[in-house]
Amino acid sequence: METILKYFEPDKEKADLLTKGLGCNPILSNLLIGRGIDAIDHARFFLNPNFENLSDPFLLKDMDKAVKRIYTAITNREKILIFGDFDADGVTSTALLCEFLECCDANISWYIPHRIKEGYSLQVDHIKNAVNQDIDLIITVDCGVSSHDAVEKANHEDIDIIITDHHEPDTNLPLAHAVINPKREDCSAGLDYLAGVGVAFFLVMALRKFLRDQNFWEEIVEPNLSNYLDLFTIGTIGDMVPLIHANRILCIAGLKKIKQGVRPGLQSIAKICRLDLNKIDSDDISFKIVPRINAAGRMSHARICVSQLINTDTISADKTASLLDQLNVKRQKVEQEIVNEIEQIILRTPDLLHKKLLFLWNDNWNPSVLGIAASRLAKKYYCPVILLSSDKDKAVGSGRSINNINIYKALHKNESLLEKYGGHKMACGLTLKTSHLVTLYKNLNQYLEETCSTQDFQKTKFIDAVLEFKDINFDLAKEVDQLRPFGMANPEPVFLSRQIHVKSSYLIANKHRKMVLEDSSSSNNSQVEAFHFNVDDPDSLPDFYSEIAFRLKINKFKKKSAQIIIEQL
Repeated sequence: METILKYFEPDKEKADLLTKGLGCNPILSNLLIGRGIDAIDHARFFLNPNFENLSDPFLLKDMDKAVKRIYTAITNREKILIFGDFDADGVTSTALLCEFLECCDANISWYIPHRIKEGYSLQVDHIKNAVNQDIDLIITVDCGVSSHDAVEKANHEDIDIIITDHHEPDTNLPLAHAVINPKREDCSAGLDYLAGVGVAFFLVMALRKFLRDQNFWEEIVEPNLSNYLDLFTIGTIGDMVPLIHANRILCIAGLKKIKQGVRPGLQSIAKICRLDLNKIDSDDISFKIVPRINAAGRMSHARICVSQLINTDTISADKTASLLDQLNVKRQKVEQEIVNEIEQIILRTPDLLHKKLLFLWNDNWNPSVLGIAASRLAKKYYCPVILLSSDKDKAVGSGRSINNINIYKALHKNESLLEKYGGHKMACGLTLKTSHLVTLYKNLNQYLEETCSTQDFQKTKFIDAVLEFKDINFDLAKEVDQLRPFGMANPEPVFLSRQIHVKSSYLIANKHRKMVLEDSSSSNNSQVEAFHFNVDDPDSLPDFYSEIAFRLKINKFKKKSAQIIIEQL
C-alpha cells in the first residue's frame, strides 16, 4: 500500500518567537508548535516539567468515598484484597498499591487472575474465594468497571468494592462503594488520559493526604510517592496511553527513578535485556521491559511479575528475570507461528483483504498472544484486525485498529452478540459464542462500510521537518531528545531527507542493515550513521534513496554522536 506523506508547516512567526525565547534550534520550535505548544511559558514547562501543575486527586469522582473507606479498613485491621489485571499496567498498579498500603501497616493481600483459566477482571467466583478468606474490602486496579455481577455478589456477601479503572465504562456503573474512573461521564477531573496505574497513583496521592489530615503519619513514616514513579512509568508507557500532562510529568520523574536502580526486580530485568539503566529511555521500556512483564501473563501467570517488582532479594530477582526472558522467547515463537499461518491464509484467500476488517478464528491459536499478532497484521495490511481462539462453544479474542477507527464502538453496536467485551478506541477484547462468529464478522464489516471513509484506511506518515544531512548532529539530537518520553499524543518526530547515497553497509542477523549514508545533494557530502531494522528484502538492498523518512536519536554507543533510524515508506 502506498504511503501518503503529510508535511507539517509551522506558523513562522510563532516559531521565530519560540526560537528566540528559548534560545533553541528552530527545528525544536517547529516540533513544539506541532504539539500545540506555541507559548514560551508552556514550552518551558513542557521541556522542564515539575509537580506543581499536577491535578488535585480529589477531583476524581468518588475519590473521597474511596479514601474514607480505605482509612476505616486500615485502622480497623480489616482484610483488604488488591485485585489487578494481568498486563504490565495491572501488574504495576497492583505492586504500587500493595507497597503503599504495606507502608500504612494495612492488612493486605493481592491477587492477579490467570489470563486463560479465569479471564479478565473481577468475576463472581473471585467473590466466592474472597468470602472464604474473610475479605472485607476489595480494591480493583486496572479493571472492574464492567464487573456488575461480581459487585452484586460482593454486596450480597457484605464485601465492599472500590473500583479503580480507566477502561471505557458501561452506561450503568457497577453498584460498588466507589468507582474511580476518569472516563465515567460524571467525572470532570480531566484525567481521562491516565492508565490504570495512573488512577492507582492518584488514589495513593489522595489517600496519603487524607491520612495526613487524620494525623496518621505521626507514628508511621510517611511514604515518599516518588518511590513509586518507576512503577507508574512502566505501566503508563506499557499501556500506550497519551504521554501528556500528568503522564508526561510523572514519567519523566519515573525514568530518573528507574535510572537510580533502586528496585532489584527492575534491575534484574534490565540486566537480562542487556540494558544500561543509566541510558534507559521510553523505547527500552516499550520494546524490552514491558514485553517481558507481559510475557508472564501470556505464557504462564502474571503473579510472577508482581512478586518480581516488589522483590527485595537480588538473587531471586535475577532468577525470575531469567524466567521472564525465557517466557518472552516462547511468546515470540508462538506469536510468529500464528502470524505465519495467517499470512498463508491470506495468500490462499486474498479476497479477505478486500473487506474493511480482517476477522479470523482458529481452534489452535493461543488467545494470550492474539492481541500482539493482531497489532502486527493491522500495521502491515492497514485495516482493523480481530483474531479469536475458538472451541466448540466459545471464542475468545483480541482486536487492534488503525487511524481513527473506533473498534470498541464497533463492538458496542453489536453487544447483543457478545458475552463480554471491553477495551478502548484502538484495542479490544471480546468473548462470544462460536455460533455468532459469522454474524459478528458480517455486522462489523457493514458497520465499517457505513461509518468509515476511504481516508480512514489510507496509510499516512506525518513528516515533522525536511532536513539536510549537514543539519543532523549531536546538538540537534539532544534538543529533540528533550521531547521524550514519546508515545500516544506525543509521537517521536519523523524527518525526511532526499537524494541519499549509501556509502557503506552491512547486514546484522541477516535482517538489520547498518549503513553510513551520504547526502549527495549537498556540496559538502555530509555523512550520517543509519540503521534500517527488519528490511523487507535482504537480498536486494538499494545503494541510493530518492528520499528516506527517519527518526533522529542520540547514539548510545558513541559519545556525543547522532544516528538515524530509517522508517519504512
